[in-house]
Amino acid sequence: MPELSHRRRMLVLAICCMSLLIVSLDNTVLNVALPAMRHDLDASVAGMQWTIDAYTLVLASLLMLAGSTADRIGRRKVFMAGLVVFTVGSALCSLAPSLEALIAFRMVQAVGGSMLNPVAMSIITNTFTDPRERARAIGVWGAVVGISMAAGPVVGGLLVDSVGWRSIFWINLPVGIAALLLTWRYISESRAPKARRPDPVGQLLVITLLGSLTYAIIEAPQKGWTSVEILLFAALAAASLAGLLVYESRRTDPLIELRFFRSAPFSGATIIAVTAFAALGGFLFLNTLYLQDVRGLSALDAGLYMLPMAAVVCVLSPLSGRIVASRGPRIPLLVAGGSIAVSGLMFAAFDAETGTASMFSAYVLFGLGFGAVNAPITNTAVSGMPRAQAGVAAAVASTSRQIGQTLGVAVIGAVLAAGVADAGSSYGTGAADDFVAASRAAWWIITGCGVCVLLVGAVSSGPWARSTARRTAERLEEPAAVAPSGAPAGQASASGTKA
Repeated sequence: MPELSHRRRMLVLAICCMSLLIVSLDNTVLNVALPAMRHDLDASVAGMQWTIDAYTLVLASLLMLAGSTADRIGRRKVFMAGLVVFTVGSALCSLAPSLEALIAFRMVQAVGGSMLNPVAMSIITNTFTDPRERARAIGVWGAVVGISMAAGPVVGGLLVDSVGWRSIFWINLPVGIAALLLTWRYISESRAPKARRPDPVGQLLVITLLGSLTYAIIEAPQKGWTSVEILLFAALAAASLAGLLVYESRRTDPLIELRFFRSAPFSGATIIAVTAFAALGGFLFLNTLYLQDVRGLSALDAGLYMLPMAAVVCVLSPLSGRIVASRGPRIPLLVAGGSIAVSGLMFAAFDAETGTASMFSAYVLFGLGFGAVNAPITNTAVSGMPRAQAGVAAAVASTSRQIGQTLGVAVIGAVLAAGVADAGSSYGTGAADDFVAASRAAWWIITGCGVCVLLVGAVSSGPWARSTARRTAERLEEPAAVAPSGAPAGQASASGTKA
């Protein structure tokens, strides 16, 4: 990719952030609309989980495929295709006549979304080649998540209360069309010098693993954890994982580059992404149901209640990016883990939701933690990796986020459903004590996610971890630096890129 002017690079960053905005906004807006959708479509708790997880599940399954495909056939081309599919999927969601149709159209959205975030991150990585400038760009990228969290609940609540839940999908249409036109006009095409070959077997194993695991978790409270059906799906997930590890380790161009995980910072970023976004998915799911179904707030009021958390994320995300650029990821990761853990603990041990002041304090703490965690995840995932594999590395980080959110909603929803069943009654407006008791175990899980971020962040950001990252980068560059037997040296070096 030719060197661009500063103004052109900022424009490219803005266009990429537009894609992140509609994908992130879609999730936060949908959470606020869940109670209205449940009432209109006569959905159960499991049905609400599927409206979220059908999207994140498909997204997680296809992100790595989209990243490697973009590196191979062209990032601009795949990015524009993703914008078209996502925008069409959003229009279909707004017209869904039933819960089943909505879930199907959410999957169409996800196919388009899978072509956006990892490809946009790859475009950013190849546009901002200076490490400090790249870290600042990634900080802005993370701030967009905060903006979506801040705007999503309020905009979604306003639309749900005034027009209806179907209107939450309309906001994707003008943004998607504008991003498509700007991409066509201002973003140049780029490809990896040596992209990976398609890996259909690996892709099928990833889809089977994530689909069977999510199904088992979501449906287990209704069908029974020891039912034959759930045990079969759990066994299928385990077999798919084992097959994936064996098969991918033997491929020259695997869908999942297992050598990346020899880097402790990269492995740590993957674990942190899963646990942090699991906490986020569970946090939003629990609070949406509590504020509207238990406290009886309108969708708009529920969105305003969560505004302090979202505002902190919005402010802290770019600051976290600057700290990562100047001092490394350690401080943001420790702040993130500690804040998420304390926030979860306030709900788990001290029933923070029963008092407005304590609930707002826990919201702010969670926003502090989530605002700090996104920039170090992304920066660690792509730093030190060959630029030719930027799409794959970014896709692994994005996949980890979506897997985390999928599992967070699935696990937290399953635990909540089990708690409600154990209490012998369903919650409703005014049943605060029943909901608090049913959700306590779920809050302990979120607390554990925060502790995991704290511990893994401490281990994966020290001198030892950085040394493993350097050794991994050297190994990844070896095939590009050494000509294969019988090949001219110039041919081998043609695939090499700057780290």
